[in-house]
Amino acid sequence: MEEASGLMSKIDIGVLSDTVLAWAPKLVAALLVLWIGFMIVGYIGKIIAKSLHASGIDKDLVPFLISLISVILKVMVVITAAGVVGVEVTAFAALIAGAGLAIGAAMSGTLSHFAAGVMVLIFKPYRVGDLVDIQGTVGTVDEIQVFNTVINTLDNKKVIMPNGIATSGVMTNLSANGKLRVDLNVAMPYEEDFDKVKGIIQGALDKVPSKMNETPTIEIEKFDEHNVLLAVRPYATPENYWDVYFNSYKEIKKAFGEAGITVAYPTRRIHNVA
Repeated sequence: MEEASGLMSKIDIGVLSDTVLAWAPKLVAALLVLWIGFMIVGYIGKIIAKSLHASGIDKDLVPFLISLISVILKVMVVITAAGVVGVEVTAFAALIAGAGLAIGAAMSGTLSHFAAGVMVLIFKPYRVGDLVDIQGTVGTVDEIQVFNTVINTLDNKKVIMPNGIATSGVMTNLSANGKLRVDLNVAMPYEEDFDKVKGIIQGALDKVPSKMNETPTIEIEKFDEHNVLLAVRPYATPENYWDVYFNSYKEIKKAFGEAGITVAYPTRRIHNVA
């Protein structure tokens, strides 16, 4: 019995050795195919990226196309490596299809963000560099990814918003028309002449370097308890909006001081009753 057991052990080791020797070259070849194939895919991706940029294609579309081509080529490399090992390509394709269905069912929400990203790239409600107001987030679009839109807000925060959420409500593209109206409110004392104050405000706005050369609106908006409230509406490019906003107020305040115009403010008198 001991001799038989020893003989079986020798046979098992021999079979195992033969199996390893038979499969080792295929496994090594498959690993080489993967390594070399992925390097070639990376090189091809760089060439395609340069070609797309040189062709003048939409810069928003370039990262999406490169990533899509890269995924397709890598899948082809993996299938080739599997064929080198001896896996039937048809069976491997069926396995990928089945796995794709399972992953798709588990990632239905993520796929909806992918579809929304494709719609953004096609219909372009906003583009990279645009100043936008999306779902209450105001900022500049930094990147449109496959699943997310990256926005740099005005207070220097990076907001990563899923494309499905970004496109599910009202999207305001503040850069679409090339200019923005800057809404300012200036108080004028009741005793002052409107035309005089209007001229002073116009002169102050002329000193704001980043303001657009369009005639601003300067009109009476309403009467409050202490002053006449004026609507002052200069125009600015999206990137200069806040410069115009703050500098306009600064120049108007300075001009009012030089002209001796004092804006009324609420006061409280206390009377002592003996």
